[in-house]
Amino acid sequence: MPATNRIMKESQKFERIVTNGLKFGAHVSTTGGISNAVTNAYNIGCNSFAMFLKNPRRWDAAALKPEEIEKFKENCKKYNYDPLKDILPHGQYFINLCNPNSEAHEKSYRTFLDDLKRCESLGIGNYNLHPGSVLKGGDHEKGLKQLASYINKVHKETEFVKIVLENMASDNVVGCKLEDLRDVIEMIEDKSRVGVCIDTCHSFAAGYDLRTEESCKEFWGHFDEVIGYKYLSGIHLNDSKGPLLSNRDLHQNLGLGFLGLEAFRIFANNKLDAFKNIPIILETPYNTGVGDEHYGEEIKLLEWLNGKTNDDEEFKEKEQNFSNKGSQERSEQSKKFEKKQVKRAADKEKAAKGTKRAKKGGIDSFLKKN
Repeated sequence: MPATNRIMKESQKFERIVTNGLKFGAHVSTTGGISNAVTNAYNIGCNSFAMFLKNPRRWDAAALKPEEIEKFKENCKKYNYDPLKDILPHGQYFINLCNPNSEAHEKSYRTFLDDLKRCESLGIGNYNLHPGSVLKGGDHEKGLKQLASYINKVHKETEFVKIVLENMASDNVVGCKLEDLRDVIEMIEDKSRVGVCIDTCHSFAAGYDLRTEESCKEFWGHFDEVIGYKYLSGIHLNDSKGPLLSNRDLHQNLGLGFLGLEAFRIFANNKLDAFKNIPIILETPYNTGVGDEHYGEEIKLLEWLNGKTNDDEEFKEKEQNFSNKGSQERSEQSKKFEKKQVKRAADKEKAAKGTKRAKKGGIDSFLKKN
Protein backbone atom coordinates (compact mmCIF):
# COMPACT_ATOMS: atom_id res chain seq x y z
CA MET A 1 0.00 0.00 0.00
CA PRO A 2 1.43 3.41 -0.92
CA ALA A 3 2.23 5.45 2.12
CA THR A 4 4.29 8.55 2.70
CA ASN A 5 4.79 10.76 5.72
CA ARG A 6 4.87 7.82 8.14
CA ILE A 7 5.73 8.85 11.66
CA MET A 8 6.42 6.46 14.50
CA LYS A 9 7.09 7.29 18.13
CA GLU A 10 8.25 4.93 20.84
CA SER A 11 4.88 5.00 22.61
CA GLN A 12 3.00 4.34 19.39
CA LYS A 13 1.98 0.70 18.93
CA PHE A 14 0.38 1.03 15.48
CA GLU A 15 1.75 3.08 12.63
CA ARG A 16 -0.45 5.91 11.43
CA ILE A 17 -0.63 6.00 7.64
CA VAL A 18 -1.77 9.50 6.78
CA THR A 19 -1.94 9.25 2.99
CA ASN A 20 -4.75 6.70 2.82
CA GLY A 21 -7.72 8.45 1.19
CA LEU A 22 -10.07 6.92 3.78
CA LYS A 23 -9.67 8.27 7.31
CA PHE A 24 -10.08 5.08 9.33
CA GLY A 25 -10.28 5.58 13.08
CA ALA A 26 -12.06 4.45 16.22
CA HIS A 27 -14.01 5.48 19.29
CA VAL A 28 -11.32 5.91 21.95
CA SER A 29 -11.15 6.27 25.72
CA THR A 30 -10.92 9.59 27.57
CA THR A 31 -9.88 8.03 30.87
CA GLY A 32 -7.68 10.45 32.80
CA GLY A 33 -8.84 13.50 30.83
CA ILE A 34 -10.31 14.33 27.46
CA SER A 35 -6.88 15.32 26.11
CA ASN A 36 -5.87 11.65 26.40
CA ALA A 37 -8.32 10.80 23.60
CA VAL A 38 -5.92 12.40 21.13
CA THR A 39 -2.87 10.40 22.22
CA ASN A 40 -4.96 7.22 22.49
CA ALA A 41 -6.12 7.71 18.91
CA TYR A 42 -2.60 8.42 17.67
CA ASN A 43 -1.12 5.39 19.40
CA ILE A 44 -3.45 3.00 17.59
CA GLY A 45 -2.95 4.55 14.15
CA CYS A 46 -6.20 6.52 13.82
CA ASN A 47 -6.63 9.11 11.09
CA SER A 48 -9.90 10.17 12.71
CA PHE A 49 -11.51 9.38 16.04
CA ALA A 50 -14.56 9.62 18.26
CA MET A 51 -15.00 9.88 22.01
CA PHE A 52 -17.57 10.88 24.61
CA LEU A 53 -17.45 14.45 25.84
CA LYS A 54 -18.56 13.31 29.32
CA ASN A 55 -19.94 10.17 30.96
CA PRO A 56 -22.55 8.92 28.44
CA ARG A 57 -24.70 7.34 31.14
CA ARG A 58 -25.06 10.35 33.44
CA TRP A 59 -27.03 13.53 32.88
CA ASP A 60 -24.67 15.89 34.65
CA ALA A 61 -20.92 16.23 34.52
CA ALA A 62 -18.31 18.67 35.78
CA ALA A 63 -17.24 21.36 33.34
CA LEU A 64 -14.08 20.76 31.33
CA LYS A 65 -11.07 22.28 33.04
CA PRO A 66 -9.33 25.10 31.09
CA GLU A 67 -6.00 23.26 31.30
CA GLU A 68 -7.58 20.11 29.81
CA ILE A 69 -9.08 22.13 26.96
CA GLU A 70 -5.71 23.68 26.21
CA LYS A 71 -3.93 20.33 26.40
CA PHE A 72 -6.49 18.79 24.03
CA LYS A 73 -5.83 21.52 21.46
CA GLU A 74 -2.07 21.18 21.89
CA ASN A 75 -2.26 17.42 21.35
CA CYS A 76 -4.33 17.90 18.20
CA LYS A 77 -1.63 20.15 16.79
CA LYS A 78 1.18 17.87 17.94
CA TYR A 79 -0.33 14.76 16.36
CA ASN A 80 -1.77 16.50 13.31
CA TYR A 81 -5.52 16.11 13.87
CA ASP A 82 -7.85 18.81 12.61
CA PRO A 83 -10.60 18.97 15.27
CA LEU A 84 -12.93 20.68 12.81
CA LYS A 85 -12.84 17.67 10.45
CA ASP A 86 -11.18 14.61 12.01
CA ILE A 87 -13.10 14.22 15.29
CA LEU A 88 -16.70 13.05 15.65
CA PRO A 89 -17.73 12.93 19.34
CA HIS A 90 -20.70 10.76 20.22
CA GLY A 91 -23.65 12.26 22.07
CA GLN A 92 -24.94 10.94 25.37
CA TYR A 93 -27.18 7.88 25.18
CA PHE A 94 -29.90 9.58 27.26
CA ILE A 95 -30.57 12.39 24.80
CA ASN A 96 -33.98 11.99 23.16
CA LEU A 97 -35.17 15.17 21.50
CA CYS A 98 -38.20 13.35 20.04
CA ASN A 99 -39.59 12.36 23.44
CA PRO A 100 -43.26 13.46 23.64
CA ASN A 101 -42.89 14.22 27.36
CA SER A 102 -42.10 17.94 27.68
CA GLU A 103 -40.03 17.60 30.86
CA ALA A 104 -37.99 14.76 29.33
CA HIS A 105 -37.22 16.48 26.02
CA GLU A 106 -36.32 19.72 27.75
CA LYS A 107 -33.87 17.83 29.96
CA SER A 108 -32.43 16.20 26.85
CA TYR A 109 -32.04 19.58 25.21
CA ARG A 110 -30.05 20.97 28.16
CA THR A 111 -27.48 18.16 28.04
CA PHE A 112 -27.46 18.35 24.22
CA LEU A 113 -26.59 22.04 24.39
CA ASP A 114 -23.94 21.34 27.03
CA ASP A 115 -22.34 18.75 24.74
CA LEU A 116 -22.22 21.19 21.84
CA LYS A 117 -20.69 23.93 23.97
CA ARG A 118 -18.02 21.44 25.02
CA CYS A 119 -17.35 20.73 21.35
CA GLU A 120 -16.92 24.39 20.56
CA SER A 121 -14.65 24.99 23.54
CA LEU A 122 -12.41 22.21 22.16
CA GLY A 123 -12.62 23.51 18.58
CA ILE A 124 -14.49 20.38 17.39
CA GLY A 125 -16.60 20.91 14.28
CA ASN A 126 -18.92 17.86 14.25
CA TYR A 127 -21.14 16.13 16.79
CA ASN A 128 -22.81 12.73 16.32
CA LEU A 129 -26.40 12.44 17.59
CA HIS A 130 -28.86 9.55 17.77
CA PRO A 131 -32.14 11.09 16.49
CA GLY A 132 -34.26 9.60 19.28
CA SER A 133 -37.66 7.95 19.66
CA VAL A 134 -41.28 9.09 19.97
CA LEU A 135 -41.78 6.08 22.28
CA LYS A 136 -44.59 3.54 21.95
CA GLY A 137 -47.75 5.03 20.46
CA GLY A 138 -46.11 8.41 19.80
CA ASP A 139 -46.65 10.61 16.75
CA HIS A 140 -43.73 9.97 14.41
CA GLU A 141 -44.19 13.08 12.27
CA LYS A 142 -44.53 15.26 15.35
CA GLY A 143 -41.29 13.75 16.68
CA LEU A 144 -39.43 14.67 13.47
CA LYS A 145 -40.67 18.26 13.71
CA GLN A 146 -39.71 18.45 17.38
CA LEU A 147 -36.19 17.18 16.65
CA ALA A 148 -35.76 19.71 13.84
CA SER A 149 -37.02 22.54 16.03
CA TYR A 150 -34.47 21.72 18.73
CA ILE A 151 -31.65 21.60 16.17
CA ASN A 152 -32.73 25.00 14.84
CA LYS A 153 -32.83 26.29 18.42
CA VAL A 154 -29.38 24.94 19.32
CA HIS A 155 -27.87 26.45 16.16
CA LYS A 156 -28.88 29.86 17.49
CA GLU A 157 -27.21 29.15 20.85
CA THR A 158 -23.93 27.88 19.38
CA GLU A 159 -21.53 29.18 16.75
CA PHE A 160 -20.23 26.54 14.36
CA VAL A 161 -20.61 22.89 15.41
CA LYS A 162 -22.48 20.66 12.93
CA ILE A 163 -25.13 18.19 14.15
CA VAL A 164 -24.48 14.82 12.50
CA LEU A 165 -27.58 12.61 12.67
CA GLU A 166 -26.97 8.85 12.76
CA ASN A 167 -29.15 6.29 11.00
CA MET A 168 -30.58 3.67 13.34
CA ALA A 169 -31.34 -0.06 13.46
CA SER A 170 -34.69 -0.40 15.21
CA ASP A 171 -37.93 0.20 13.34
CA ASN A 172 -39.47 1.98 16.35
CA VAL A 173 -36.97 4.85 16.44
CA VAL A 174 -36.36 7.86 14.24
CA GLY A 175 -33.69 7.25 11.60
CA CYS A 176 -34.33 3.60 10.78
CA LYS A 177 -35.35 4.82 7.32
CA LEU A 178 -33.16 7.30 5.47
CA GLU A 179 -36.30 9.25 4.66
CA ASP A 180 -36.57 10.24 8.34
CA LEU A 181 -33.20 11.96 8.19
CA ARG A 182 -34.10 13.63 4.90
CA ASP A 183 -37.32 14.99 6.41
CA VAL A 184 -35.50 16.43 9.42
CA ILE A 185 -32.84 18.06 7.23
CA GLU A 186 -35.54 19.68 5.11
CA MET A 187 -36.81 21.44 8.24
CA ILE A 188 -33.37 22.74 9.31
CA GLU A 189 -32.87 26.45 8.65
CA ASP A 190 -29.04 26.39 8.47
CA LYS A 191 -28.35 23.29 6.38
CA SER A 192 -24.60 23.92 6.46
CA ARG A 193 -24.71 22.82 10.10
CA VAL A 194 -26.43 19.45 9.71
CA GLY A 195 -25.12 16.17 8.34
CA VAL A 196 -25.55 12.41 8.45
CA CYS A 197 -23.48 9.53 9.82
CA ILE A 198 -24.13 6.10 8.31
CA ASP A 199 -23.57 3.11 10.59
CA THR A 200 -23.06 -0.13 8.64
CA CYS A 201 -24.48 -2.34 11.42
CA HIS A 202 -27.54 -0.13 11.82
CA SER A 203 -28.07 -0.01 8.06
CA PHE A 204 -27.90 -3.78 7.70
CA ALA A 205 -30.18 -4.39 10.70
CA ALA A 206 -32.67 -1.91 9.21
CA GLY A 207 -32.80 -3.93 5.99
CA TYR A 208 -30.18 -2.26 3.79
CA ASP A 209 -27.95 -5.02 2.43
CA LEU A 210 -24.23 -4.16 2.13
CA ARG A 211 -22.75 -7.61 1.50
CA THR A 212 -22.11 -7.39 -2.25
CA GLU A 213 -20.76 -4.76 -4.61
CA GLU A 214 -24.16 -4.58 -6.31
CA SER A 215 -26.12 -4.09 -3.08
CA CYS A 216 -23.60 -1.52 -1.80
CA LYS A 217 -23.91 0.45 -5.02
CA GLU A 218 -27.69 0.30 -4.67
CA PHE A 219 -27.60 1.48 -1.04
CA TRP A 220 -25.25 4.40 -1.63
CA GLY A 221 -27.18 5.38 -4.75
CA HIS A 222 -30.34 5.38 -2.64
CA PHE A 223 -28.58 7.48 0.00
CA ASP A 224 -27.54 10.04 -2.60
CA GLU A 225 -31.04 10.15 -4.06
CA VAL A 226 -32.84 10.46 -0.71
CA ILE A 227 -30.36 12.59 1.31
CA GLY A 228 -27.39 13.53 -0.89
CA TYR A 229 -23.66 12.93 -0.54
CA LYS A 230 -23.10 16.55 0.46
CA TYR A 231 -24.63 15.69 3.85
CA LEU A 232 -22.44 12.62 4.49
CA SER A 233 -20.29 13.73 7.43
CA GLY A 234 -19.19 10.46 9.02
CA ILE A 235 -19.37 6.67 8.85
CA HIS A 236 -19.41 4.07 11.62
CA LEU A 237 -17.89 0.78 10.46
CA ASN A 238 -19.29 -2.17 12.41
CA ASP A 239 -20.20 -5.74 11.55
CA SER A 240 -23.61 -6.95 12.73
CA LYS A 241 -24.38 -9.72 15.23
CA GLY A 242 -27.97 -9.71 13.98
CA PRO A 243 -29.16 -10.89 10.54
CA LEU A 244 -30.48 -8.63 7.80
CA LEU A 245 -33.64 -6.77 8.92
CA SER A 246 -33.23 -7.96 12.51
CA ASN A 247 -33.76 -4.36 13.72
CA ARG A 248 -31.24 -4.98 16.49
CA ASP A 249 -28.38 -2.63 17.32
CA LEU A 250 -25.77 -5.34 17.96
CA HIS A 251 -22.28 -4.40 16.84
CA GLN A 252 -19.78 -7.13 15.98
CA ASN A 253 -16.08 -7.18 15.18
CA LEU A 254 -15.21 -6.94 11.50
CA GLY A 255 -15.67 -10.20 9.59
CA LEU A 256 -17.30 -12.14 12.45
CA GLY A 257 -20.90 -11.07 11.89
CA PHE A 258 -23.55 -11.32 9.21
CA LEU A 259 -22.01 -8.61 7.06
CA GLY A 260 -18.75 -10.54 6.81
CA LEU A 261 -15.28 -9.44 5.74
CA GLU A 262 -16.32 -9.02 2.10
CA ALA A 263 -18.51 -6.04 3.02
CA PHE A 264 -15.50 -4.26 4.49
CA ARG A 265 -13.24 -5.22 1.58
CA ILE A 266 -15.81 -3.58 -0.70
CA PHE A 267 -15.87 -0.49 1.50
CA ALA A 268 -12.07 -0.22 1.73
CA ASN A 269 -11.87 -0.21 -2.07
CA ASN A 270 -14.77 2.12 -2.79
CA LYS A 271 -13.81 5.04 -5.04
CA LEU A 272 -16.56 7.43 -3.93
CA ASP A 273 -15.15 10.89 -3.22
CA ALA A 274 -17.84 11.29 -0.55
CA PHE A 275 -15.97 8.79 1.65
CA LYS A 276 -12.73 10.74 1.63
CA ASN A 277 -11.71 13.17 4.35
CA ILE A 278 -14.58 12.34 6.71
CA PRO A 279 -14.26 10.39 9.99
CA ILE A 280 -14.71 6.64 9.43
CA ILE A 281 -15.06 5.26 12.93
CA LEU A 282 -14.91 1.74 14.36
CA GLU A 283 -17.29 1.02 17.26
CA THR A 284 -16.79 -2.74 17.36
CA PRO A 285 -16.84 -4.65 20.69
CA TYR A 286 -13.73 -4.51 22.85
CA ASN A 287 -11.59 -7.60 23.09
CA THR A 288 -11.34 -8.41 26.80
CA GLY A 289 -8.32 -6.85 28.47
CA VAL A 290 -7.12 -5.10 25.32
CA GLY A 291 -9.22 -1.95 25.20
CA ASP A 292 -8.45 0.59 22.48
CA GLU A 293 -5.62 -1.55 21.11
CA HIS A 294 -7.99 -3.95 19.40
CA TYR A 295 -9.02 -1.03 17.19
CA GLY A 296 -5.42 -0.71 16.04
CA GLU A 297 -5.62 -4.25 14.70
CA GLU A 298 -8.91 -3.57 12.91
CA ILE A 299 -7.61 -0.33 11.38
CA LYS A 300 -4.64 -2.30 10.02
CA LEU A 301 -7.10 -4.90 8.70
CA LEU A 302 -9.02 -2.19 6.82
CA GLU A 303 -5.80 -0.79 5.39
CA TRP A 304 -4.76 -4.31 4.36
CA LEU A 305 -8.09 -4.81 2.58
CA ASN A 306 -7.41 -1.74 0.44
CA GLY A 307 -6.22 -3.07 -2.91
CA LYS A 308 -7.46 -6.63 -2.33
CA THR A 309 -9.87 -8.32 -4.76
CA ASN A 310 -12.47 -10.90 -3.72
CA ASP A 311 -10.55 -13.67 -5.53
CA ASP A 312 -7.25 -12.88 -3.83
CA GLU A 313 -6.07 -16.08 -2.10
CA GLU A 314 -4.87 -14.28 1.04
CA PHE A 315 -8.18 -12.48 1.32
CA LYS A 316 -10.24 -15.64 0.82
CA GLU A 317 -8.26 -17.45 3.51
CA LYS A 318 -8.64 -14.58 5.99
CA GLU A 319 -12.35 -14.21 5.16
CA GLN A 320 -12.93 -17.90 5.88
CA ASN A 321 -10.97 -17.78 9.14
CA PHE A 322 -13.01 -14.81 10.37
CA SER A 323 -16.25 -16.44 9.28
CA ASN A 324 -15.40 -19.64 11.14
CA LYS A 325 -14.55 -17.69 14.28
CA GLY A 326 -17.96 -16.01 14.33
CA SER A 327 -20.05 -18.97 13.15
CA GLN A 328 -21.34 -20.11 16.56
CA GLU A 329 -22.61 -16.66 17.54
CA ARG A 330 -24.22 -16.16 14.11
CA SER A 331 -26.01 -19.50 14.54
CA GLU A 332 -27.32 -18.47 17.96
CA GLN A 333 -28.49 -15.10 16.67
CA SER A 334 -30.19 -16.76 13.68
CA LYS A 335 -32.25 -18.95 16.00
CA LYS A 336 -33.29 -15.93 18.07
CA PHE A 337 -34.22 -14.06 14.91
CA GLU A 338 -36.31 -16.97 13.62
CA LYS A 339 -38.22 -17.15 16.91
CA LYS A 340 -38.83 -13.41 16.75
CA GLN A 341 -40.12 -13.70 13.19
CA VAL A 342 -42.55 -16.46 14.19
CA LYS A 343 -43.83 -14.33 17.09
CA ARG A 344 -44.20 -11.29 14.84
CA ALA A 345 -46.22 -13.32 12.34
CA ALA A 346 -48.45 -14.69 15.12
CA ASP A 347 -48.99 -11.21 16.59
CA LYS A 348 -49.82 -9.84 13.15
CA GLU A 349 -52.33 -12.63 12.52
CA LYS A 350 -53.92 -12.10 15.95
CA ALA A 351 -54.23 -8.36 15.32
CA ALA A 352 -55.78 -9.00 11.90
CA LYS A 353 -58.36 -11.37 13.42
CA GLY A 354 -59.18 -8.81 16.10
CA THR A 355 -59.72 -6.13 13.46
CA LYS A 356 -61.92 -8.49 11.45
CA ARG A 357 -64.05 -9.31 14.53
CA ALA A 358 -64.39 -5.62 15.38
CA LYS A 359 -65.54 -4.81 11.87
CA LYS A 360 -68.04 -7.71 11.88
CA GLY A 361 -69.32 -6.62 15.30
CA GLY A 362 -69.83 -3.09 14.00
CA ILE A 363 -71.75 -4.31 10.96
CA ASP A 364 -73.97 -6.61 13.07
CA SER A 365 -74.71 -3.73 15.44
CA PHE A 366 -75.61 -1.46 12.53
CA LEU A 367 -77.97 -4.07 11.01
CA LYS A 368 -79.74 -4.60 14.36
CA LYS A 369 -80.32 -0.87 14.77
CA ASN A 370 -81.61 -0.54 11.25
